[in-house]
Amino acid sequence: MAAVDSLNLSRVSRKSEEAPDPDAELARKALYYMFLMREVEERIEKRLYRQGKIVGGVYVGRGQEAICVGAGLAADPQDVLFPCHRDMALYFIRGIQPREVLAQYMGRVGGPTRGKDGNMHMGDLNRRIVAIISAMAASVPVSAGAAMALKYQGSRNCVLVFFGDGATSRGDFHEGINMAAVMKAPLVLICNNNAYAYSTPVHKQMACANVADKGPGYGVPAEIVDGNDFFAVHRATARAIAHAREGLGPYLIECKTFRMTGHAAHDSAFYVPKHLFEEWAAKDPILRLERHMIENGIATREEIDAMYARIRAEVDEAQAWAEQSPFPDPSELLTNVYEEK
Repeated sequence: MAAVDSLNLSRVSRKSEEAPDPDAELARKALYYMFLMREVEERIEKRLYRQGKIVGGVYVGRGQEAICVGAGLAADPQDVLFPCHRDMALYFIRGIQPREVLAQYMGRVGGPTRGKDGNMHMGDLNRRIVAIISAMAASVPVSAGAAMALKYQGSRNCVLVFFGDGATSRGDFHEGINMAAVMKAPLVLICNNNAYAYSTPVHKQMACANVADKGPGYGVPAEIVDGNDFFAVHRATARAIAHAREGLGPYLIECKTFRMTGHAAHDSAFYVPKHLFEEWAAKDPILRLERHMIENGIATREEIDAMYARIRAEVDEAQAWAEQSPFPDPSELLTNVYEEK
């Protein structure tokens, strides 16, 4: 994967040639990871899936990229991540290559699970990423346990767990957040509230107005942020991480966003009013970050377009590599499945 430093964008904001602008550097990194995530996911959903090359279903985070990138760039490399199925950029931020992700989705040995588990069910404990649990809410009690383990070890690191609005209507979410609150576990809970739990709108699954309203009932501080604003998510996550590191317990962040696609590649989203797609398209997090960078002299339109071209070429190479990666040999069926003593 091309290093972020090689994007060839201006190293300093044009508003200040005297010293690098940390927000400018952060914006460059964010745009890189957000566009890389979208390009890889579009390649998976709109090309490989339709060609019958994907093993299993496809779930993408189109329109939600600012959440995982904003949170991922705020975390320390030793913080533990529990992604959901719309947080692909977290893998890239932690150093997993696009070619590995593409191989994973095609069931090839070049993927993190060497073709053993389906598509997004991948993790890398060396990079502090725990594999996705399909029932998103189940990640909450597991992540609470991981946060308690860090606390027992005397670590100042924390755990970030990502889930959707629908997960907060399940019992395991309530058990997990309650346990974390009682034990003051260093857990940051990040809800991608994209308005629909599969086909169920938020107002039909909970009576309170916001997911964040649930936090105080457990003694957990909570805040609502614009999930399509990278900087808003990044700042909120930094506050939550600081809270957890100080031993104050869990912190809940509700990111208001919208799912700019169906629940999965097989879902046409016929149940979503069409005007919502039009309204939220104007709030696209990538376009918003582009405007911020251009208006603040961080990059020109030409520089951004050149970066996008390099990313597309990078993904082309990654796809070619992944398609050449072989399927796993049957002899490896039980390798790394059971612990050997």
